[in-house]
Amino acid sequence: MRTVIHFIKKEFLQFRRDPKMVAMILVAPIIQLIFLGYAATFDVNTVHTAVFDQDKTSLSREYIQKLEYSGYFAIDYHVNNYDDLTKLIDNGEVVFGLVIPNDFEKKINRRVSVPVQGIFDGSDGNKGSIAGGYVLSVTLDFSKNIISEFMDRSGQKISLHGNVNPEIRVWYNPELKTRNFMVPGIFGLLMMLVTLILTSLAIVKEKEIGTLEQLIVTPIKPFQMILGKLIPFTILGFISVIIVLTAMTLIFNIPVRGSTTFLFFATFLYILSLLGFGLFVSTVSKTQQQAMMISIFVIMLPMIYLSGFAFPIENMPEFIQYLTYVIPLRYFITIIRGVILKGIGFAELWQETLILFMMGLLILFFSSLRFRKRIE
Repeated sequence: MRTVIHFIKKEFLQFRRDPKMVAMILVAPIIQLIFLGYAATFDVNTVHTAVFDQDKTSLSREYIQKLEYSGYFAIDYHVNNYDDLTKLIDNGEVVFGLVIPNDFEKKINRRVSVPVQGIFDGSDGNKGSIAGGYVLSVTLDFSKNIISEFMDRSGQKISLHGNVNPEIRVWYNPELKTRNFMVPGIFGLLMMLVTLILTSLAIVKEKEIGTLEQLIVTPIKPFQMILGKLIPFTILGFISVIIVLTAMTLIFNIPVRGSTTFLFFATFLYILSLLGFGLFVSTVSKTQQQAMMISIFVIMLPMIYLSGFAFPIENMPEFIQYLTYVIPLRYFITIIRGVILKGIGFAELWQETLILFMMGLLILFFSSLRFRKRIE
């Protein structure tokens, strides 16, 4: 045990002498959390809009103001023909084009339905569908106000009996911000940077400078060397966890609603698999460039795409869905989102925790065997 402790001290001394690694451990997670936290959102807060108002009456202007005052639409352009409207959409300057016919007010005053044309840029299907929902909501509200005003002027009263009034209550994310959903997932991605990449790079770096061969010829046993390599990065991983959780709470106001103890335990299980992948990469890489490329393109990117971080697993083809079952990040993201957003714990997430535990042990075990065989 004393040998392992001395080896761990050696790793931390080597870590302290490398300012780039210090910055990557302590500073990079916060910077990446801020950038990704603000960038990784599917919310549509501003819909850039062009209006072709052929009617130019007080009622058409009221309808346009209704859109603008909703807070979602920015009326950037008023055009006088279809060509200008389509050109703005083709150039990507606006997402939505509104066309109001020239008999808009006249038909409404005669109590005749009026078709209003909305043209959306559908190249981004998510943004187009959300903007369409905004338009539909504002238009229905505008139409409802017109009907109410007409009923008031005519002296008619509608008495409703036994009507149903729906009240929408959103759990866990009342503001429906995708950032609150994405930031906990970013936590899992940052852990890969600290543990997987740094573990593989640190071991390969020792190969390049020749210190690994010097360690091999010493009386130190293979399992002691493995423990001496993995324990420091486990400690550094938990330091990054504390930094990221603190930044997530202070910057994005996303507190941990569930058990912090269970969250740290699940993080430890996730780190086991990442350390195992780091050991594996170190055995197949001869240079740090190779280790970086293998870590990113062979391990990180497939884990990001297939974990459900950004793309719902249930929307993937069936044969792709089967591949997601071997991705540790899939289970960790489920756990971390459940703990942080929903406040649930081991009783609800025991299956994901057990699978993550088994995967971590297996990956680390077989990677350690391969690493041990190489150094022997």
